[in-house]
Amino acid sequence: MTETPVTETPSRIGEVVLATEGLRKHYPLTQGIVFKKQIGAVRAVDGVNIQLRRGETLGVVGESGCGKSTLARLLVGLEKPTEGRIMLKGNDLAAVSARDMRKVRRNIQMVMQDPYTSLNPRMTVGDIIGEPFDIHPEVVPKKGRTARVRELIDLVGLNADHINRYPHQFSGGQRQRIGIARSLALNPEIIVCDEPVSALDVSIQAQVVNLLEKLQNELGLAYIFIAHDLSVVRHIADRVAVMYLGKIVETGVEDEIYEHTTHPYSQALLSAVPVPDPTLRERRDHIILEGDVPSPANPPSGCRFRTRCWKAQEICAQEEPALEIRPGSGHPSACHFAEERDVVGATI
Repeated sequence: MTETPVTETPSRIGEVVLATEGLRKHYPLTQGIVFKKQIGAVRAVDGVNIQLRRGETLGVVGESGCGKSTLARLLVGLEKPTEGRIMLKGNDLAAVSARDMRKVRRNIQMVMQDPYTSLNPRMTVGDIIGEPFDIHPEVVPKKGRTARVRELIDLVGLNADHINRYPHQFSGGQRQRIGIARSLALNPEIIVCDEPVSALDVSIQAQVVNLLEKLQNELGLAYIFIAHDLSVVRHIADRVAVMYLGKIVETGVEDEIYEHTTHPYSQALLSAVPVPDPTLRERRDHIILEGDVPSPANPPSGCRFRTRCWKAQEICAQEEPALEIRPGSGHPSACHFAEERDVVGATI
């Protein structure tokens, strides 16, 4: 498994707590009603290798449909991988029994994308946050659960006196804070955030991201932060992995991806980031990708991005580029012709 070279490691970052090796999730395509016959498969995640260290934030970015959310569900055990391994502190989640999975899952929790549908409208805030204690009664004694729920509500910046209110009595940002409090109930080391701010207003997004950073510093959490907004990812991530059609096409520390990106797809994503400085807009190097995203059920041969890439040559159709460090670059990129391109204003 290729490990991303880290040029500058924050002091809070420690040993590897989560890693995947050749992770794949293929959903079968069948035809027939009585006698079903498999005619193919949707390759949602197709050979992903990542590493997450204690106290680190790994940002995962890419277009809709690239496999980000499927990767998140695999990491927390909501989906079983078709192939590959998910190593959580030495335990292979793909091989863990259902009985042992409950204990292992305490160490990795998830914050859902939509704060409006991820909370049960028939349960009070206290019941929602305290529900993990019913599943894991060994974590907090029954007599101390109400006090612990109040601590969690206060920890995420809400009024603990609102413990008996229902989700519809809160705003979107407050609901997402409730979701974060629920994910912290079992004292996990890892939290997978599946686009946790995409459904929120911009000002509320900043508040939630700042809350996540505060909790990370206080509790030593490690995050997998999935998003399609590169500006949000840059604010919170230590390292970034760019996904396209189920594969990681470029990965590196935050400055390497945003200031020295080498993969054409990453450069196209950066060129679409809005520029707040009007003087730079005319000098902006806009990269317009032609064609549609190929179907994950029938991805192109060789490099999956070649059908939309302006650099594509014959070798791109014949040979799949490995995710490795290329000449003149300090981080891995899956492109035969990887090279830096100055996208003016993309790093603001």
